[in-house]
Order: sequence, then C-alpha cells, then structure tokens
Amino acid sequence: MRRSLVAAVSVLSLVALAGCSDSGTNRSAAPAASSAGDSGASPAPSDLGTQKPDWRACTAPNVAQGGGAAPKPLPGGTRWQCATMAVPLDYAHPSAGTLRLALIRAKAVDQKHRIGSLVFNFGGPGGSGVTGLPSFAKDYEKLRARYDLVSFDPRGVGGSAPVQCEDDRRLDTFYAQDATPDTAAEQKAYTAGLARYAAACERRSPRQLPHVGTTETARDLDLMRQVLGDKKLYYFGISYGTELGGVYAHLFPTRLGRAVFDGVVDPTQDAEQGALGQAKGFQLALDNFAEDCVARGDACRLPGSTPRQVESFVVKLLRGLDAHPVAGIGGRRLTQTEGTNGVVEALYSKDFWPLLEQGLDEAHGGNGALLLALSDSLNGRDEHGRYSNTQAANAAVNCLDSKQRFSVAETRERLPEFRKASPAFGDLLGWGMLSCTKWPVPGRWTHPDVSAPGAGPVLVVGNTGDPATPYEGAKAMEKALGKGVAVELTYKGQGHGAYDSGSACVQRTVNAYLLDGTVPKAGTVCR
Repeated sequence: MRRSLVAAVSVLSLVALAGCSDSGTNRSAAPAASSAGDSGASPAPSDLGTQKPDWRACTAPNVAQGGGAAPKPLPGGTRWQCATMAVPLDYAHPSAGTLRLALIRAKAVDQKHRIGSLVFNFGGPGGSGVTGLPSFAKDYEKLRARYDLVSFDPRGVGGSAPVQCEDDRRLDTFYAQDATPDTAAEQKAYTAGLARYAAACERRSPRQLPHVGTTETARDLDLMRQVLGDKKLYYFGISYGTELGGVYAHLFPTRLGRAVFDGVVDPTQDAEQGALGQAKGFQLALDNFAEDCVARGDACRLPGSTPRQVESFVVKLLRGLDAHPVAGIGGRRLTQTEGTNGVVEALYSKDFWPLLEQGLDEAHGGNGALLLALSDSLNGRDEHGRYSNTQAANAAVNCLDSKQRFSVAETRERLPEFRKASPAFGDLLGWGMLSCTKWPVPGRWTHPDVSAPGAGPVLVVGNTGDPATPYEGAKAMEKALGKGVAVELTYKGQGHGAYDSGSACVQRTVNAYLLDGTVPKAGTVCR
C-alpha cells in the first residue's frame, strides 16, 4: 500500500513536469512470456513436487505486476532471485496442463541456523508478491536472519498467467463510471458496464477464470512448500492472505508450521456481510481521521469544529462530484466514484492522512488531481495510463470463491443498512455487491472453511482501527480455526494490518514467535 501511494504522488510530480494526455493507451497489460499459462515443456503433474526452480537475477516487473524497476540489493548486498514453478491448471484433472507461477526470494543471512522459507501473501486478492516483497523488505529484515524470504504471484495475478479483462482505455471509462446510481438511467448504465467487464474477462481469460480460486492457490502453496524443500509451510499472510492461510490450514493442518495472520479477514462472513463490515470499517477510519483533524485546530485545512462537521464536509464534497466532476489529471476529471475511491485508498494507513487532507482541500477548490491519483493507485493505473491486473484478478478470485449473486432489487433493498453503516461509503459498497452478478463462472462457497484441528499455533493479529478488515475478524478467525489452534495479539492502532504499522511491540512479539517459537500469552495487547 505504501509503495502504491508513493507511486500515486509520483504521478502528480510527473503531471506537473510533463503534463498528462487523456488519450490513454490501447495497449493492455501484457503478460511476460514465462507467464502465458502454457504447459509447454513443464514437468508432468505427477513430477511437479520434484521440480527445481531455476533461480536467477530478477528483471523489472511487467505491466501486469505493476511495472517499475528491478528490485535493488538488500543490506549487505544480498540480491533478489526470481524463478517460476509449474502447478496444475486443474488439480481435479492433472492432465489438463499447467500454469507457471512467478516466485521471488532473498536468502537467509544465517544459513547455518536457517529455519526454512517464510512465504508471504500480501493480500488483495490480486496483489503481486513479486513486487510486494521487495517493497516491504526492510520491515522484514530481522526475519531474514533465519528465513529465506519468499513470495509469489498467485495464479491469475501479475506474472502468473494473469487474468486480463478490458484494455486500458476502456478501464479509464469503467473506473470513472457512476457506481452509485441515483436514477433508472444511471442504474442501467452501471449494470451494463459491469456486464461488459465480465464479458471481457471471459473473452480474454477463458482458461484461467474457472481455476483461480483460493482453494487452488492454497494447494499451490503446499506444492511450493515441497519445491522449496520444506517439511512445513512457514507463512505470513496479510489481509486476504489470512483467508488464504486459513484455507491452507484447513486443507493441510499438519503441514502448517509457524504462521502469522495479520489484518484478518473474518472467515465466517458471506459477501454481503463482508461488504457491510468494510463500510463500517472505513467509516470508523474516517471518524478517526476527522477527530484528528479537529484536535489539530487551525492546522487542519478542512472546515468544521467537530468531527461530525468534518465528515459532513467530506460527504457533501463527494456527493457534489456526482453532478459536477472537477479537474483531475490531464483531460481526465475527478468523478464521485473516483473521489470516493481516493478517500478509501488514503484511509488504509494513518501515514497518508496528510495526503487525504490535502486532496480533499484541493478538490473542494476545484483541483481533483491528488484524489484522482489516489484512486488510480487503488485501481493499479500508472502514470502512463497502463493498468496492472490487480483489480481483474481481484474480481476473478472473489467471484469464483463466493456463490452469492445479487439482483438490482435485492441490492436496493439492502442499501439503507449500508447507508446507516456509512454515510460516506455505504452507497459505493452496497452497489458494489452487483460486481459478480454477471460473472461467467459460478461461485463455490458462502464463506470459506478454515477449521484446522491439529494445526497451530497460529498467531492472529488484529488491529482495533483497521478499516479494510475490521478488528472483529481476528476473534472470528481464532474461533473458526478451532480450539487451541490460534493465539490472538491485539494492536490498538490505526491503518490496515499491524506489523507494518511501526509498532515495536507488534514486531517484537511476531519476530519472537517466528524466529524462536515463543508464543505470546493469549490476550496480549500492543499499543
């Protein structure tokens, strides 16, 4: 998240220096040659557990992964290594061919006392671990003392047979559309846009769509464990990565080693409950942002002498963009949907509250460039108008996992509850339940099964101020894993997740568990 937000601000710098055309580009995010999804000369499925990755120096990420430069060496000169591994396209039918997953690693400093490979999933679903791990590497440097740090692009993501949907020009239109329709005409346009998007995904990614679910990725993790030469999977899952970790624990409880779930998804909620929970979570984050603004008095650039007045200003500003978009970047204007998404992006971390304050103030004055850049960051758009496949993969995984499909009538019926939960974000998240309605592949579950008798201990870390995965999810995960499987650590803070929050207490506790096997006492609290 920090990497993407820094990129968003960099977009503004480029705009100021060189201007920005609204013409976009017709070129879609093209997968790297090694990630096309062909079985090619890959090992036969029965031999996949014995394959040996050909680790080489990493090249620059491709557009689907988010682009950028090749990762720089770590402190001490350790260089990142990249490889691919083959996995079955369909575990139920191994003869159907294989996909290739993109991997990245940095080897442990102390090879003599090396524990194994610590595999990271940074969430999404749809996030590239190949670009994510180097971005956060400094935060995990102490863990590299005894672990090879490893991450990957899950199937359908980045460098691993990425799901592709609309081209870049059409995506500009798709993300600017009115996603909170007020009239019958707007409603028709919104649902038609969702249907076109789903059809484009089916047209461009027919092979991947039925096989990019969380269950397949959990099975890929176990194959990865074998390929890396580990008897146990040592795992660090963040956000959606906690759901993936829970599914792995359910499928392979005795093969799970030390595992940390941070920024925990509630595994007991269905799609509607999850969306409503996020509405409440982001509203809480906005409440905390508004309280901080008021506490700083005249130093805050936003109008209002009470938190409620500040929030009312934000809501009024966003609603005003519906009829009157303001200037954005180049010829693109800031719409209500993009403005709301920009606010959401900045609420993921307290570190970016100053950007949010600045963006809201500037948009009020008619300059929506910063909020639009933040929205672009959320949607994976770079300064050249090219999109990563993060959101395409997110839709593909979520719609394959969840079998809930909502009609327009059902969605409208539920909107009052969403609006009550969040005046700022309720409409957007409520209408968002239609995202999978026209999806071409049926969903699989109401919610995942993460019961894992025989596993553990799993360290579950909850953040009381988390907007994207509300704190209650940690307790729900602990209970769903089963008695004696998990131990909960509470962080009383702000932002999404806890380990990367800067809390020395959280990092010390997690490091002691992963490096030494020291399990904290149940109910431990960090501030």
